[in-house]
Amino acid sequence: MTATKKITTALLLTLSLLGFIPANSFAFTKSQKPKVRAARTRTSALTRAEAKAAAARLSEMGYGTGRNALVAFQKWEGRKVTGQLSRDDFDAIMNASAPQAKDSGYKHVEVDLDRQVLLLTDDEGATKKVLPVSTGSDKPYSEKGMSGLAYTPRGRFRIYAKIAGWRKSPLGLLYYPNYFSDGLAIHGNSSVPDTAQSHGCIRIPMSAAIDISRQLPVGTIVLIYDSRSFVSAKEWATADKQKAAQNREH
Repeated sequence: MTATKKITTALLLTLSLLGFIPANSFAFTKSQKPKVRAARTRTSALTRAEAKAAAARLSEMGYGTGRNALVAFQKWEGRKVTGQLSRDDFDAIMNASAPQAKDSGYKHVEVDLDRQVLLLTDDEGATKKVLPVSTGSDKPYSEKGMSGLAYTPRGRFRIYAKIAGWRKSPLGLLYYPNYFSDGLAIHGNSSVPDTAQSHGCIRIPMSAAIDISRQLPVGTIVLIYDSRSFVSAKEWATADKQKAAQNREH
Protein backbone atom coordinates (compact mmCIF):
# COMPACT_ATOMS: atom_id res chain seq x y z
CA MET A 1 0.00 0.00 0.00
CA THR A 2 1.41 3.44 -0.92
CA ALA A 3 1.82 6.21 1.61
CA THR A 4 -1.06 8.14 0.05
CA LYS A 5 -3.46 5.15 0.35
CA LYS A 6 -2.35 4.60 3.97
CA ILE A 7 -3.14 8.24 4.84
CA THR A 8 -6.51 8.10 3.05
CA THR A 9 -7.50 4.88 4.82
CA ALA A 10 -6.50 6.23 8.21
CA LEU A 11 -8.48 9.43 7.60
CA LEU A 12 -11.61 7.51 6.58
CA LEU A 13 -11.31 5.30 9.64
CA THR A 14 -11.01 8.32 11.91
CA LEU A 15 -14.07 9.99 10.34
CA SER A 16 -16.02 6.76 10.68
CA LEU A 17 -15.18 6.46 14.36
CA LEU A 18 -16.29 10.05 14.90
CA GLY A 19 -19.62 9.30 13.19
CA PHE A 20 -19.20 11.52 10.13
CA ILE A 21 -19.46 8.68 7.64
CA PRO A 22 -20.87 5.14 7.95
CA ALA A 23 -18.37 2.37 8.49
CA ASN A 24 -19.62 0.42 5.48
CA SER A 25 -18.68 3.21 3.09
CA PHE A 26 -15.17 1.88 2.57
CA ALA A 27 -14.55 0.94 -1.04
CA PHE A 28 -13.73 -2.70 -1.64
CA THR A 29 -10.60 -3.53 -3.46
CA LYS A 30 -11.05 -5.69 -6.54
CA SER A 31 -10.08 -8.80 -4.62
CA GLN A 32 -12.45 -7.96 -1.75
CA LYS A 33 -15.69 -7.38 -3.72
CA PRO A 34 -18.40 -9.76 -2.57
CA LYS A 35 -19.67 -12.11 -5.24
CA VAL A 36 -23.44 -12.21 -5.66
CA ARG A 37 -24.62 -15.29 -7.47
CA ALA A 38 -28.12 -15.58 -8.85
CA ALA A 39 -30.05 -18.37 -7.24
CA ARG A 40 -30.59 -21.22 -9.61
CA THR A 41 -33.74 -23.27 -9.42
CA ARG A 42 -33.68 -26.59 -11.12
CA THR A 43 -36.96 -28.35 -11.85
CA SER A 44 -36.56 -32.08 -11.62
CA ALA A 45 -37.79 -34.13 -14.55
CA LEU A 46 -40.94 -36.15 -14.07
CA THR A 47 -40.53 -39.85 -13.57
CA ARG A 48 -42.50 -42.40 -15.55
CA ALA A 49 -44.45 -43.25 -12.41
CA GLU A 50 -45.39 -39.59 -11.91
CA ALA A 51 -46.51 -39.25 -15.53
CA LYS A 52 -48.71 -42.34 -15.12
CA ALA A 53 -50.14 -40.96 -11.88
CA ALA A 54 -51.00 -37.66 -13.59
CA ALA A 55 -52.67 -39.48 -16.48
CA ALA A 56 -54.71 -41.60 -14.08
CA ARG A 57 -55.81 -38.55 -12.10
CA LEU A 58 -56.85 -36.69 -15.27
CA SER A 59 -58.92 -39.67 -16.36
CA GLU A 60 -60.47 -39.95 -12.91
CA MET A 61 -61.57 -36.30 -13.06
CA GLY A 62 -63.22 -36.79 -16.46
CA TYR A 63 -60.58 -35.33 -18.74
CA GLY A 64 -59.90 -38.60 -20.55
CA THR A 65 -56.46 -39.55 -21.77
CA GLY A 66 -53.67 -38.23 -23.97
CA ARG A 67 -52.81 -34.68 -24.98
CA ASN A 68 -56.45 -33.58 -25.20
CA ALA A 69 -56.90 -34.44 -21.53
CA LEU A 70 -53.98 -32.24 -20.50
CA VAL A 71 -55.09 -29.40 -22.77
CA ALA A 72 -58.61 -29.54 -21.31
CA PHE A 73 -57.16 -29.45 -17.79
CA GLN A 74 -54.92 -26.50 -18.60
CA LYS A 75 -57.86 -24.64 -20.12
CA TRP A 76 -60.19 -25.35 -17.22
CA GLU A 77 -57.63 -24.32 -14.61
CA GLY A 78 -56.60 -21.18 -16.51
CA ARG A 79 -53.06 -22.41 -16.99
CA LYS A 80 -50.83 -21.82 -20.00
CA VAL A 81 -51.99 -24.23 -22.70
CA THR A 82 -48.99 -26.21 -23.87
CA GLY A 83 -50.14 -29.80 -24.12
CA GLN A 84 -46.88 -30.71 -22.38
CA LEU A 85 -46.79 -32.04 -18.82
CA SER A 86 -44.52 -29.92 -16.64
CA ARG A 87 -43.62 -30.28 -12.99
CA ASP A 88 -46.00 -27.42 -12.15
CA ASP A 89 -48.78 -29.08 -14.15
CA PHE A 90 -48.16 -32.36 -12.34
CA ASP A 91 -48.44 -30.68 -8.95
CA ALA A 92 -51.62 -28.89 -10.03
CA ILE A 93 -53.19 -32.10 -11.36
CA MET A 94 -52.51 -34.05 -8.20
CA ASN A 95 -54.10 -31.31 -6.07
CA ALA A 96 -57.03 -30.45 -8.35
CA SER A 97 -60.71 -31.26 -8.00
CA ALA A 98 -62.91 -32.49 -10.82
CA PRO A 99 -64.71 -29.72 -12.75
CA GLN A 100 -68.26 -29.02 -11.66
CA ALA A 101 -71.06 -28.02 -14.02
CA LYS A 102 -73.00 -24.83 -13.30
CA ASP A 103 -76.37 -26.59 -13.50
CA SER A 104 -77.13 -29.81 -11.63
CA GLY A 105 -79.80 -32.47 -11.31
CA TYR A 106 -80.15 -33.55 -14.93
CA LYS A 107 -78.12 -34.75 -17.89
CA HIS A 108 -76.94 -31.99 -20.20
CA VAL A 109 -73.98 -30.41 -21.97
CA GLU A 110 -72.27 -27.17 -20.95
CA VAL A 111 -69.88 -25.16 -23.09
CA ASP A 112 -67.78 -22.62 -21.20
CA LEU A 113 -66.74 -20.05 -23.79
CA ASP A 114 -64.24 -18.33 -21.50
CA ARG A 115 -62.39 -21.54 -20.73
CA GLN A 116 -63.04 -23.12 -24.14
CA VAL A 117 -64.12 -26.46 -22.70
CA LEU A 118 -67.18 -28.72 -22.96
CA LEU A 119 -68.64 -30.56 -19.97
CA LEU A 120 -70.88 -33.60 -20.37
CA THR A 121 -72.82 -34.56 -17.26
CA ASP A 122 -74.63 -37.67 -16.06
CA ASP A 123 -78.30 -37.87 -15.06
CA GLU A 124 -77.54 -36.13 -11.76
CA GLY A 125 -75.62 -33.29 -13.37
CA ALA A 126 -72.19 -34.53 -12.24
CA THR A 127 -69.41 -34.01 -14.78
CA LYS A 128 -68.33 -37.23 -16.43
CA LYS A 129 -66.41 -35.90 -19.45
CA VAL A 130 -64.42 -32.75 -20.18
CA LEU A 131 -63.20 -31.84 -23.66
CA PRO A 132 -61.22 -28.95 -25.15
CA VAL A 133 -63.20 -27.04 -27.76
CA SER A 134 -62.85 -24.17 -30.19
CA THR A 135 -65.87 -21.93 -30.62
CA GLY A 136 -66.72 -18.83 -32.65
CA SER A 137 -63.95 -16.24 -32.86
CA ASP A 138 -66.41 -13.30 -32.67
CA LYS A 139 -64.72 -11.88 -35.78
CA PRO A 140 -66.19 -11.11 -39.23
CA TYR A 141 -65.41 -13.62 -41.96
CA SER A 142 -65.75 -13.75 -45.72
CA GLU A 143 -65.05 -17.17 -47.22
CA LYS A 144 -66.33 -19.32 -50.06
CA GLY A 145 -68.85 -16.73 -51.11
CA MET A 146 -70.22 -16.36 -47.61
CA SER A 147 -69.75 -13.65 -45.02
CA GLY A 148 -70.88 -13.10 -41.46
CA LEU A 149 -69.80 -12.93 -37.85
CA ALA A 150 -68.11 -16.00 -36.39
CA TYR A 151 -70.34 -16.09 -33.32
CA THR A 152 -71.36 -18.90 -30.99
CA PRO A 153 -74.70 -17.94 -29.41
CA ARG A 154 -75.06 -17.87 -25.65
CA GLY A 155 -78.08 -19.36 -23.93
CA ARG A 156 -79.91 -22.65 -23.58
CA PHE A 157 -80.59 -24.92 -26.51
CA ARG A 158 -81.53 -28.46 -27.43
CA ILE A 159 -80.00 -30.87 -29.90
CA TYR A 160 -82.59 -30.80 -32.69
CA ALA A 161 -80.88 -32.92 -35.37
CA LYS A 162 -77.76 -35.01 -35.86
CA ILE A 163 -75.88 -36.85 -38.58
CA ALA A 164 -73.68 -39.92 -38.34
CA GLY A 165 -70.44 -39.58 -40.27
CA TRP A 166 -69.37 -36.64 -42.39
CA ARG A 167 -71.53 -33.68 -43.38
CA LYS A 168 -70.40 -31.15 -45.97
CA SER A 169 -71.42 -27.64 -45.00
CA PRO A 170 -70.88 -24.44 -46.99
CA LEU A 171 -67.87 -23.60 -44.81
CA GLY A 172 -66.30 -27.03 -44.42
CA LEU A 173 -66.68 -30.62 -43.30
CA LEU A 174 -68.35 -31.58 -40.03
CA TYR A 175 -67.76 -34.96 -38.38
CA TYR A 176 -70.75 -36.41 -36.52
CA PRO A 177 -72.49 -33.03 -36.13
CA ASN A 178 -75.06 -32.48 -33.37
CA TYR A 179 -77.10 -29.41 -34.32
CA PHE A 180 -78.29 -27.03 -31.61
CA SER A 181 -79.04 -23.67 -33.31
CA ASP A 182 -79.58 -22.56 -36.93
CA GLY A 183 -77.11 -24.96 -38.52
CA LEU A 184 -74.51 -24.63 -35.78
CA ALA A 185 -73.35 -27.90 -34.30
CA ILE A 186 -71.12 -29.65 -31.83
CA HIS A 187 -68.91 -31.67 -34.17
CA GLY A 188 -65.57 -33.33 -34.60
CA ASN A 189 -62.85 -31.47 -36.44
CA SER A 190 -59.24 -32.28 -37.21
CA SER A 191 -58.31 -28.77 -36.07
CA VAL A 192 -59.27 -27.75 -32.53
CA PRO A 193 -57.12 -24.68 -31.75
CA ASP A 194 -56.44 -23.71 -28.16
CA THR A 195 -58.44 -20.50 -28.68
CA ALA A 196 -61.82 -19.59 -30.20
CA GLN A 197 -61.35 -19.78 -33.97
CA SER A 198 -64.41 -21.48 -35.49
CA HIS A 199 -67.15 -19.88 -37.59
CA GLY A 200 -69.61 -20.43 -34.74
CA CYS A 201 -69.78 -24.20 -34.35
CA ILE A 202 -68.33 -25.97 -31.34
CA ARG A 203 -65.37 -28.04 -32.51
CA ILE A 204 -64.34 -31.07 -30.49
CA PRO A 205 -61.47 -33.51 -31.08
CA MET A 206 -62.09 -36.13 -33.76
CA SER A 207 -61.30 -38.90 -31.30
CA ALA A 208 -64.27 -37.91 -29.13
CA ALA A 209 -66.83 -37.14 -31.85
CA ILE A 210 -68.50 -40.56 -32.15
CA ASP A 211 -68.78 -41.10 -28.39
CA ILE A 212 -70.19 -37.62 -27.81
CA SER A 213 -72.70 -38.06 -30.62
CA ARG A 214 -73.96 -41.27 -29.02
CA GLN A 215 -74.49 -39.47 -25.74
CA LEU A 216 -76.35 -36.49 -27.21
CA PRO A 217 -79.72 -37.78 -28.41
CA VAL A 218 -82.15 -35.34 -29.97
CA GLY A 219 -83.62 -33.24 -27.16
CA THR A 220 -80.44 -33.07 -25.06
CA ILE A 221 -80.11 -29.70 -23.33
CA VAL A 222 -77.06 -27.61 -24.24
CA LEU A 223 -76.01 -24.64 -22.11
CA ILE A 224 -73.55 -22.20 -23.68
CA TYR A 225 -72.23 -19.34 -21.60
CA ASP A 226 -69.44 -16.96 -20.71
CA SER A 227 -68.85 -15.09 -17.45
CA ARG A 228 -71.83 -12.79 -18.05
CA SER A 229 -74.43 -14.92 -19.79
CA PHE A 230 -75.28 -18.12 -17.91
CA VAL A 231 -78.92 -19.23 -18.08
CA SER A 232 -80.18 -22.29 -16.22
CA ALA A 233 -82.44 -24.86 -17.89
CA LYS A 234 -83.65 -26.66 -14.77
CA GLU A 235 -87.26 -25.85 -15.59
CA TRP A 236 -86.80 -27.51 -18.97
CA ALA A 237 -85.38 -30.58 -17.29
CA THR A 238 -88.23 -30.66 -14.77
CA ALA A 239 -90.78 -30.46 -17.58
CA ASP A 240 -88.99 -33.27 -19.44
CA LYS A 241 -89.15 -35.52 -16.37
CA GLN A 242 -92.84 -34.80 -15.84
CA LYS A 243 -93.58 -35.56 -19.48
CA ALA A 244 -91.60 -38.81 -19.30
CA ALA A 245 -93.51 -39.82 -16.13
CA GLN A 246 -96.85 -39.15 -17.81
CA ASN A 247 -95.85 -41.22 -20.85
CA ARG A 248 -94.94 -44.15 -18.59
CA GLU A 249 -98.33 -43.97 -16.88
CA HIS A 250 -100.08 -44.23 -20.24
